[in-house]
Amino acid sequence: MPTTFRSDLAMRLTLTLAAATAALVLPNAGSAQQTAPFPTSPPPAAPVKPATFPPFQEAVLANGVRVVLVERHDQPVLSLSLAFPAGESYAPAGKEGLANMTAALLTKGAGTRSAEEIASAIEGVGGTLEASAGLDFLTVETDVLSGDAPLAFALLGDVVARPTFPEKEVELQRTQTLSALQLDLSAPSRIAQRTFRRVLYGQSPYARSATPASVRGLTRADLVQFQATRLRPTGALLVVAGDITMARVKQLAADAFKGWTGPAAARLTLPAPPARTATQIVLVNRPASVQANILAGNATWSAADPRFYAATVANKVLGGGADARLFDVLREKHGWTYGAYSNLARNRGIGYFQASTEVRTEVADSALVELLAQLKRIGAEPVPATELDAAKNALVGSFPLTIETAGQVASQVSTMKLLGLPPDYLRTYRTRLAAVTAAQAAAAAKSTIRPAQALVVVVGDGAKLYPKLKGIAPVTLVSVDGTPMSPADLEVKTGALDLDLSKLVARTDSFAVMVQGNPLGFTRTALEKTPGGYRYTDQTQIASLVQQSTTLAFSDRVEMQSLTQTGKVQGQDTKVDVAYAGGHAKGSATIPSPQGAKTTAVDATLPAGAIDDNAVQALVPAMKWAPGAKFALTIFSASKNAVRPATLTVTGTDKVTVPAGTFDAYRAELAGADQPITMYVTATAPYRVVKIAVAGSPLEIVLVK
Repeated sequence: MPTTFRSDLAMRLTLTLAAATAALVLPNAGSAQQTAPFPTSPPPAAPVKPATFPPFQEAVLANGVRVVLVERHDQPVLSLSLAFPAGESYAPAGKEGLANMTAALLTKGAGTRSAEEIASAIEGVGGTLEASAGLDFLTVETDVLSGDAPLAFALLGDVVARPTFPEKEVELQRTQTLSALQLDLSAPSRIAQRTFRRVLYGQSPYARSATPASVRGLTRADLVQFQATRLRPTGALLVVAGDITMARVKQLAADAFKGWTGPAAARLTLPAPPARTATQIVLVNRPASVQANILAGNATWSAADPRFYAATVANKVLGGGADARLFDVLREKHGWTYGAYSNLARNRGIGYFQASTEVRTEVADSALVELLAQLKRIGAEPVPATELDAAKNALVGSFPLTIETAGQVASQVSTMKLLGLPPDYLRTYRTRLAAVTAAQAAAAAKSTIRPAQALVVVVGDGAKLYPKLKGIAPVTLVSVDGTPMSPADLEVKTGALDLDLSKLVARTDSFAVMVQGNPLGFTRTALEKTPGGYRYTDQTQIASLVQQSTTLAFSDRVEMQSLTQTGKVQGQDTKVDVAYAGGHAKGSATIPSPQGAKTTAVDATLPAGAIDDNAVQALVPAMKWAPGAKFALTIFSASKNAVRPATLTVTGTDKVTVPAGTFDAYRAELAGADQPITMYVTATAPYRVVKIAVAGSPLEIVLVK
């Protein structure tokens, strides 16, 4: 085809299309003045419609299990959720952590399958199988393709009715739980939450949390008894969502639950939380913290309370995201924090409201005053229409995202049934939120959010925070583990460690650095006698991540003299050079940071008896070890230019096997460091460190020779 012809054809087509378009837009082409104006605003939103669910089918199996089926055949997937009234609130006092340990071990051996065989079976079909425990309920969930429904039901039946609790899995889970607990007790946000629940709920089981002592005391017999008495078919709720019929559910469940019978377990009667008539501050002393974690809140109501909808909208306005008031005022306006939020917790018993933020120590009092003011404001005045509409639209619009999958549907239906919510709760959730008025939101906020009777928990450096906070409200001082303290306890105690210096002799130790059982590096330590004192050296290398050389000198009376430390951490140079004299530390420290290595001055006055943090391991042989021994340490960290108290506490004895041999060892927990550390020290002299474990980390340091 000639080029000219193609061009003419294209022009004719273009003109024809343009004319057709003009005819559509301009019905009366002869009058340009009749052109329809382009819309300048969006059309009004359509009314919010109830969520659409297939009808819930319900049945009770012969053994008493309640079944709820949400039948959906749009995708070949299936989700099962089997729940029991067997959460942590049902664990006897002194056995906190029992429900969580039980849940974790259900899938670690059941029926004729081992932990590895269970994992292989479910992973082999691309499915999942998980068990967990909250305050009220223990839940086992599995997701599979609908063609694998027989396997899902069979595994579910085995893990809840026929768990085997192998001894080796019990001990492995205990170790993992203790490690996670150590991390909990070192993380300010976790400490704050544990303290908040303990004080808020008083004598209620909701107040209790697992402790290292309670977890160590759990036995296999405890787990077996808890499963047998709490995981009963009568009272259990099985929610099934996905591509299956009720007839098929009953058939598969009858096979899976064969032989599993028993009456319903007793339900708890939960006492009411303590009444609070004024704002109370609980200050958890965490020495040397540079930030303060703040929680403020109060008990609310039971899960089915009709105020829930209006209170949810009010909470969204107050602290439900990065567009809410707390975030805007505390972060955007004042620059005190990276974030500030609030939430409503719903339990089978009484729930709670809580607002939270983390700020610099220097502005903790100002931030708390502003936070309490915002809590008061949300219930004192109607929410402006723009804020109200934005909050409602966000809540209404996001709800469909929580019921997209079969697993999400099963979870939502299970929650609705377990908490005793109305049958139409999920269907009408969006419409009820959309109907909340400004007056209703304010009224619900006023009765739900009560700053004048708030419990405030602050975790941080008590010595710096106590003078600031006591002008806001009465302050109760406690340690991280909840032990009551007095203001006098905030002073760093002076005085040297009680040591047997005759045990401090020259020695050399070699350790391997292990990560998940694999060698990743080494550390070598040596203590040498010098004229008038000692020299302690430490050479450490962890793959290419850490290379560090440390030399610490101290006198015969364990008075620090000098510290020199050089090396690299993830490619950044580190160097600490400090001289100790006359109760003073002076020098410089170059330490890694996200912006590159930073050099800061070290200049601090030290209380009597303070030791460099590198001296702790060096002095282990001279400490007076015994069951239950507790060593109070005053530690100076040159890299932080800070003094802080720490404790090294013997919490038990273990038989420890390391490359150097098998030893009877004291288990001693070091609290007060950046991360909790567990040290294992031989139970007989000469006292040697045979293993060091870092909480929340797969890293271990084990004695080689």
